[in-house]
Amino acid sequence: MAGQFPPIYFYIPQPYWQDNFPDRADENWQGFGLGIYAWTLQTYLRLKADGFPCELVQEFPDAGIVLIHRNALRTHNDTLKPGRNVLLICLKAELRQYPYAQLHLVQNPLETQITTNSYYIPHWTQPGLIPRDPARGDRVETVAFFGHEMNLAPELLHPSWQKHLDTLGLQWQPIINRNHWSDYHDIHPQSHDYSQVDVIVAVRRFNHRPNIPRHPYLHKPATKLYNAWLAGVPAVLGVESAYQAERTSPQDYLEVTSLEETLSALKQLKGDRRLYQAMVNQGKYRAATIHPGVTTAKWRKFLTDIAIPAYYHWCNQSRFSQHLSFQRNALIFNLERVNQKILNKVQMTNDK
Repeated sequence: MAGQFPPIYFYIPQPYWQDNFPDRADENWQGFGLGIYAWTLQTYLRLKADGFPCELVQEFPDAGIVLIHRNALRTHNDTLKPGRNVLLICLKAELRQYPYAQLHLVQNPLETQITTNSYYIPHWTQPGLIPRDPARGDRVETVAFFGHEMNLAPELLHPSWQKHLDTLGLQWQPIINRNHWSDYHDIHPQSHDYSQVDVIVAVRRFNHRPNIPRHPYLHKPATKLYNAWLAGVPAVLGVESAYQAERTSPQDYLEVTSLEETLSALKQLKGDRRLYQAMVNQGKYRAATIHPGVTTAKWRKFLTDIAIPAYYHWCNQSRFSQHLSFQRNALIFNLERVNQKILNKVQMTNDK
């Protein structure tokens, strides 16, 4: 390892280790569609290509900074505790926090307000993304969704949705995944191809209620918006805190709360060429802010300014202090878990 850096490891336990890991993060490898590889392998590859000292390992190290995806901790039955010379950083994704991790990384900036010792870094965009074909010009014919079936509102899975689009002269082209979180073989092979897409629609549910005092989808990232910007495709999106946190202009995306609003937004995009082009131009401008190079720089800054000082601080503590720290984290974890269950029940009650 270079200079004063401690060893920095991206840890993928043996059950999730693959023999066909790509050598570059820009490859269209289907495995990047899984959070466990998008967060660990892709980050490792981008940092390594940028000259940052780090390693990818399948055995848990005895010392150093170790980053692991929350799902991968299942291998250890959620009992893994870092030793006195290990700083464990949990790549939380949209899962519950890990009580024995000293730090957490989250994919929604608002989540840092409710997750102790957490830091926000944007999720990576789609590797190998093929942008919209410029030859399509300003025509609006194809509407698409890219993602898992469970993340699409039931109304948009019903045959009547295509009938609604028929009246607008639009064709529905859903690129839908139905894979298990640990299996990438069933991920749609065209998940990276936006070349023939004119508009993105991504809505998880339509019954959003603005009077509910809670940020919607606090654990979800803004990845679908990022990919739309990079692809040069206007996006029609549901009400989500990650999207709202990114919004700096009405042209960043169109927000909808109902099926009727969704159809109205599509009708507007199809009939207003100036609006369509304005959103494409705004997307190009915003794409520069979430380019992989920009996100890589954020990773470097986090590891250098936050993780490394935290590592040395941890190693300099007595074993008794470290033990107390684990107990405190476990207590906070349990309290936050109870609080989250209460919030979920309130949400379910308000949705009825």
